[in-house]
Amino acid sequence: MVGFLIFLAIIVFLVLTVVGMYNSLVQMRESVKNAWSQIDVQLKRRHDLIPNLVETAKGYMAHERGTLESVTKARQMAVDASTVKDKIAAENMLTSTLRSLFAVSENYPNLKADRQMIMLQEELTTTENKISFARQFYNDEANRLNVAVQSFPDNIIAAQFGFQKVEFFQVEDALDKKVPEVKF
Repeated sequence: MVGFLIFLAIIVFLVLTVVGMYNSLVQMRESVKNAWSQIDVQLKRRHDLIPNLVETAKGYMAHERGTLESVTKARQMAVDASTVKDKIAAENMLTSTLRSLFAVSENYPNLKADRQMIMLQEELTTTENKISFARQFYNDEANRLNVAVQSFPDNIIAAQFGFQKVEFFQVEDALDKKVPEVKF
C-alpha cells in the first residue's frame, strides 16, 4: 500500500510538472501575441499618418513623384502583409522610403516650414518611437518563448504540444547602420 501511494505521488508530481510547464509555455505564447498586437496598433497608426504626409508633400514636391509613389507603394505593401515575416520585410521597406521622403523634403524650404508637414513629421516620429519600444517588448517576449521552447525539459512539452520558436522583429542592418544626415 505504501509503495502504491509513493507511485501515485510520483505520478501526481509528474502530471503537475507537465501541466505547469504547459501553462508557462501558453502564457509566454500569449505574451508574444500581445506584444505583436501592440506593434500592430502602432503600425496601423503609422499607416494612417502616411497618406496625410504624402498629400501634404505633393503640393510642394510635384517633380519628386517617384519618391512619393515609392512611399505610397511601400505603405500599401505594409498594410497588405499578413505574416509576421512579411510584415517585418514590408515595414523595413516602408522605413527606407520614408527616410527618402524626409531626405528629399530637406530640399524644399517651404515644405519644411509647412505647419501641417511639421505636425505630421512630429506625429510620425512619436509613432516611430512607440514602434521601437513595442518592437523591443515583442523581441523580449519572443526571446523568453524561444529559450523555453529550446530548453530542457520544456522543449519536450513544447514539441508534444506544437509550440515553436517565433521570429524576432529586427530592422534591416542597412537601415540601422545608415546614420541620418542632419543639416542646420
